[in-house]
Amino acid sequence: MVRSRTGFGRGEASGESIAVTVEVRSVNHRHLDVALRLPRSLAALELDVRRLVQSRLERGRIDIAVQLTPLAGAATQRVQVDAALAREYVARARALAMELGLDGAPNLAWLLEQPGVVRLEDPEPIEPAAPWPLLAEALGRALDELVARRTAEGDRLAEALRTLHGELTTNVELVSVRAPATTARREDRLRDRLRALLAETAIDQSRIVTEAAVWADKSDVTEELARLRAHLAEFTLMLGKDGPVGRPLDFLIQELNREINTVASKADDLEMSQAALAAKGVLEKIREQVQNLE
Repeated sequence: MVRSRTGFGRGEASGESIAVTVEVRSVNHRHLDVALRLPRSLAALELDVRRLVQSRLERGRIDIAVQLTPLAGAATQRVQVDAALAREYVARARALAMELGLDGAPNLAWLLEQPGVVRLEDPEPIEPAAPWPLLAEALGRALDELVARRTAEGDRLAEALRTLHGELTTNVELVSVRAPATTARREDRLRDRLRALLAETAIDQSRIVTEAAVWADKSDVTEELARLRAHLAEFTLMLGKDGPVGRPLDFLIQELNREINTVASKADDLEMSQAALAAKGVLEKIREQVQNLE
């Protein structure tokens, strides 16, 4: 089953205090290029993330964004009370009151307003090892969705490629049908030209046959057509394989292009030339579609 190199996936996983959300986007790229955006507390897990992605994907530019969200009820900040400092405030206030002969003692409201007695602190950073199971779960779900979408797009691309394959095969067969007749036409044109040039002078028939044979050998496309048919058969087999086929198809298109160029250069017939040019146009469409395959 062929797969596209473009797609999107999203996955979530929740623990006791945090939720992990992963979004994965992929676009065309010759190789596998993974770009990560991890929270600072998860930076130590970058290699683990890359290994997991590499085990699922082979080609494409992969952008991964990871977000941590505290769950409802989980403290985002903690209230800290400095009891020792509070006792120091009370002791100093009482001593000052005695020294100045003042009445009254410090109350709680006054005490809580003093600098440093009560403060808010951020929770301790999440240990990198703790959220890996959650991150792996969320990333796995995101990759599952990404692969599913790339597979669905790959099915559509494969169907389009089969249609183009049929058009290319038709053009190749048209060349095959026209090729045998080119030798006879070449010989007839050679006779006509010699008659026009030599008028009533006798024409050396053996010379004409020799020239036609030499030209026929130079313009013979039998081997090219045989290789084209073999490449087209291989193309069909690749579209039915599981796993990445983009690189093998890239190479196969180069081989098809080489053979079609050779046929076009040898063509000595208008319809044969047109078929070869049409084949090149179809092959270019195939190349554009294959660039989207993993």
